[in-house]
Amino acid sequence: MAKYRMVRTEFWKNPIVLEEMTPEDKYFYLYLLTNPHTTQIGIYRITKKQMAFDLGYSIESVHSLMERFEEHHQLIRYNLETRELAIKNWGRENLQKGGKPVMDCILSELKEVEDDSLIRYVSEFIHKQEIRSLYEAFYQQKGNVENEKSSRLVDCDEFDDTSLSRYTTRGQKEKQKENEKQQHPIYPMNDDMKEIIACWDANGFGFTNVNAKQQLLAWLDDSRFLQPKEMILKAMNIACANNKRKLNYIVGILKNWENESLLTVEEVNSEDEKKKQSKLSIESHSPGRAIPREFELDLSAGEDG
Repeated sequence: MAKYRMVRTEFWKNPIVLEEMTPEDKYFYLYLLTNPHTTQIGIYRITKKQMAFDLGYSIESVHSLMERFEEHHQLIRYNLETRELAIKNWGRENLQKGGKPVMDCILSELKEVEDDSLIRYVSEFIHKQEIRSLYEAFYQQKGNVENEKSSRLVDCDEFDDTSLSRYTTRGQKEKQKENEKQQHPIYPMNDDMKEIIACWDANGFGFTNVNAKQQLLAWLDDSRFLQPKEMILKAMNIACANNKRKLNYIVGILKNWENESLLTVEEVNSEDEKKKQSKLSIESHSPGRAIPREFELDLSAGEDG
């Protein structure tokens, strides 16, 4: 069943659209509001690679636009791990009518969202109280479930003189575990992701640098490479060989390959071989040692006049 998305004419009267957005911004914003991946709730899953394909843009252009809309315009949020995008003003513009069919659809789609913080983000800008309450009840209910799990741990203990001590110790351990999760967030990883992370950790790129790891993993989906995992690993090996164990260095290599339309390891190796052969050819045809300009050859030197 085809989905239809309408943009109200008030879109063009929005001060942000009218005064702050470039023509490219407006085009990109319209795409975010109307592309086939949109949902009733304003949160949907989409990769940057898909955006680039739909819009005819490069991955770099999409990266730049996403950063602009998140940091400058502050109109969207994007979760790199779950590939979920949330539109800030979706509820104000699109969720103005209630009713059971609409509410059932919203509830069904909310259940599919992995990042609950995106639900809270969109809910804050929904004007219709009936719908806003549904969003709030949904993430509050999830929060209550987590609280109930924690309370069950306490109920299992006997409240004697030592129970308070055990509870305090447990609380400290749980807090420590939570801090560890924040430093090392756990999210589903496939074999390709695990191999890249293992290479990263084993070669001294920074075991605790979670943000850099996430940005590097994004290249698995958000690139034009036909062998994304192999290309990332090759770039990491080159970085190690040059003792440049930094994300920016790896990304620079990957961007150069994309710009040169080298999309497989075989193409990269072939191009490297061509450059080596070209360099050897130039060196083999280079002239001999040149005579300095100030040197003058005296053919009569050593002869008696």
